[in-house]
Order: sequence, then C-alpha cells, then structure tokens
Amino acid sequence: MAEGVIKISEAEEAPYLPLSDYDFSNNDSRLIQLGYKPKLNRRLGVISNFAFSFSIISVLTGITTLYNTGLTYGGPVVMTYGWLIAGFFTMTVGLSMAEICASYPTSGGLYYWSAKLAGKDWAPFASWLTGWFNIVGQWAVTTSVDFSLAQLIQVIILLSTGGMNGGGYRASKYIVIIIHGGILLVHAVINSLSISVLSFFGQIAAAWNILGVFLLMILIPTVATERASTKFVFTHFNADNGEGINSKVYIFVLGLLMSQYTLTGYDASAHMTEETKDADKNGPKGIISAIGVSIVVGWAFLLGITFAVTNIPYLLSSDNDAGGYAIAQVFYQAFKNRYGSGVGGIVCLGVVSVAIFFCGMSSMTSNSRMAYAFSRDGAMPFSSVWHEVNKQEVPLYAVWLSALVSFCMALPSLGSLVAFQAMVSIATIGLYIAYALPIFFRVTLARKTFVPGPFNLGRYGILVGWIAVLWVSTITVLFSLPVAYPITKDTLNYTPVAVGGLLFLTVSSWIISARHWFKGPITNLDI
Repeated sequence: MAEGVIKISEAEEAPYLPLSDYDFSNNDSRLIQLGYKPKLNRRLGVISNFAFSFSIISVLTGITTLYNTGLTYGGPVVMTYGWLIAGFFTMTVGLSMAEICASYPTSGGLYYWSAKLAGKDWAPFASWLTGWFNIVGQWAVTTSVDFSLAQLIQVIILLSTGGMNGGGYRASKYIVIIIHGGILLVHAVINSLSISVLSFFGQIAAAWNILGVFLLMILIPTVATERASTKFVFTHFNADNGEGINSKVYIFVLGLLMSQYTLTGYDASAHMTEETKDADKNGPKGIISAIGVSIVVGWAFLLGITFAVTNIPYLLSSDNDAGGYAIAQVFYQAFKNRYGSGVGGIVCLGVVSVAIFFCGMSSMTSNSRMAYAFSRDGAMPFSSVWHEVNKQEVPLYAVWLSALVSFCMALPSLGSLVAFQAMVSIATIGLYIAYALPIFFRVTLARKTFVPGPFNLGRYGILVGWIAVLWVSTITVLFSLPVAYPITKDTLNYTPVAVGGLLFLTVSSWIISARHWFKGPITNLDI
C-alpha cells in the first residue's frame, strides 16, 4: 500500500481527514482516502461542474414541458409564487446535499453518502435503497427530457406545416418514439467523447440556457400585441381547470409540480466530482450555484412568458394551432398576431429545443457516472461491464446502458400517455426520495458522528436538513394525490403506483437476494 494511503475502514472512522495530513500532490487524494482508485479524468473546474447541474435543471426545459400543468392548476398565481416556494425548499435540500458532498466527493454520490451516514449495521441496505431510487430516478429524468424534446419537435413540425387549424402535419406516436430514440442515440454518441469535450458542451449549455431565458422573457411579451396586466400575472388564480377540483388549496398544491419537476437533477454536480478539481469544494459550489441561478432566471422567464398570456382556456385547448401545447401557442400567437406569420415563434421554440437537447445530454452524463459508480460497488447486474472505462477514461458501456434504459422507459407511451406519465413521475418523486435519504441519515443516525468537509452549514446543518427531509416527505404525499375527479383509469394519478412499485422491487430484491452479497461501497484499491 502506498505511503499515506489509509484503509477504507480507517476512512469510516474518520469521515473527513484534512488533506494537509497526507503527502499527496494531486486532486485524487481525498478519493483515495475514501477507498477508490482514480480512473476518471479530472479536468472539470467549478464552472464546468456547475454547468452540468444547471443544464440538467434547465428552466427552459422544465417550465416549457409542464407549463400546461401550471396554467391548469392555479395559473399565474401558482406559477409566480409557487416557483419561489419550491425554490426556497429546494435550496434547503441542495444546501444539505452540498454539505455531505464536501465530506464524500465521489461519483456514487447519494448512495455512497447513505452508506457512510447510516452506520455499519444499516449501511448496505441504506446504500442499496438510495442507489436504486437515484439511478432509476435519473433514467426517468433522461427519459422525460428527451421524450419532451421529441414532443416539442412534433409541435414545431405541426406549426411549420400550418398548425392544427391550417392542415398541419401531426406526427403519430410511433414517429415521436422514433425521434426520441434518435435523440438518445445522438446523446450517447456525444457522451462517448472525452470529458474535455463534454465540459465544452456543458459550458455552452449553461450559457445557452441563461441567454435563452433572457432573450425569450423580453422578446415574447414585447412582440405580443395583447399583454396581460401586472395584476393578472401576480393575482389571477385559475380555478377553472375542468378537472373537477374546486379547492384552491388543492389546486395550488397540484400546480407546484411544474416548479418542483424543473428544480431537479442538481445531484449531477456530486456525480461529476471524480472528474472535478478540488471536488470537496467545487462539487458543493456546483450544487448550490446551479439551484440559486436557476431560481432567479427561472422566475424571470416565468414572469416574462406569463405577461404574454391573455386567454388561458384557449391556450389549453386542443383546437389551437399548437394542438394544446400552451407555451408553443404563446410563442406562435405572439408573432402571428403582430407580423401575420408565426415563423418567429417557431424560431423561439427552436431556442427552447436546443436547451432541452443540452439538458438531455447532461442528464445522460450524470446517469452514466452514477451507473459507473454503482456497478463499481457490485450493485448492478453485470457490474463488471458497466464500470469499465475506455482509453479516454469514459465509462462507455454505462453511457449506452443509460441510453437503452431511457428508450425502454418511453415505450409505455405507445400504449397510453397515462402509463408513460406513471413511469416518468419517478423523475420527480423518486429522485427526491433519493436526495432525502442521506440527509435523513445525516440528521438522525449520524447527527453526532458526521464530520463535515470544507463546506458546511455549522450549527444550522441539522435544522436545514430536517426542513429538507420534511419538504420531500410533503411533496411525496402531495404529488401522489388525484389530479382529476371523478377518478377513472384515464385520470388516476399513477405516481404512487410507480414509486410504490419501485420501492417494492427494491426492498423485495434486497430481502430475497442482495442482503446476502451486497455490502455497500467497497474499496477498489490494491491494498
């Protein structure tokens, strides 16, 4: 064993050891302390690390995808104030994750944290549960993002050929799934390139998201011939949702989904730490800055677009030019009413499409690193394959696995979009459960033993952690509530079915098999 390298058992007793205690001259020292041999190329700085999380959060993606939901359940009031509410509580989750990331900067991220914080007796099960919720949640994010891009491309084609009212071409569900597969293929090819190339794309993605937000939030309401009043944007509550729900509180709660769905994916900064310089500092910075910047630019984007909203029922109607795709109709209508042509609106949708493309690309990057780390610890079938890296130090097989799984997760859309929604609901609830588990262990089992890294919340760590855990518990219940009445097979909210099914499979596989052989994170050092 190299001089200065400690055994993983010793690392467990001292969760964070000052780097000054060891004679290491490179950024891999903390990773070695945690028990892992460095295999990935450490090229990312704090900006690049931030860019991956920021481009996965991608306010242009989340808001565009679920703008219909925001308009339906509460409208401007829910979107304007709900965004800030979700943003505040999301920041508490991010701060707690950043504190843990500073102590354990590994690609495994959440599942590794759970293992270290749950204690020796609970470590294997805590790691198993967190890891599977995390990786399936990430696959669901990639699925929902790339499928949303395929749907938006369908709408762009529809509008480009005349729209619903002009005999435009509307692609079938089979064409949409083929487009989805093509997008995943391109993302897999890009993610097969070196980390320096991915870093370059990631920074472009971050810049595109910021510039795109400010361009559209100014351009759309400026071009629109009819604009909403300030009173409408900040006080109008849409209770006429047509879903049989009359309680304003209930409606407000359902409308929060748009904001909370958007503000996910920032665990990417943790999964990229083995490729980040000064990871115990820059990983936490990436998480916090990605959330903070997203909250600000996302709110600005929401306000700008909502000032161009004047007729909510028409925007949600399947009879409009965009076939009921609300934000596409807003863009198209703004230019068509002023210039007699909606081409400018289609170009604006193209700006959004590029942002969604980058979002899916970065999401697959995060997926592959999680699969690489999880299989490195033997948790996945055929683990020896998924943690192999190529000459460019990229986990190539994990990349293509992520693409394949994300394609398969979209296939239920061919039968029913309701079934597809059940699958991708894991992207919000499932992923947030994975976020909350290590935080829960941090404020309970590891309350007195956790030793923080360079970034920490000090005496406020426990309080912030409990707020984060309670928020995730709350949205898990709220987003599982029925979204329409009467409840039928077409209106049932399948979120509890999907998330409950994942929980059942994860726990049952543990009881039947994994408890006999999975021991949690294991060292791969040659000791």
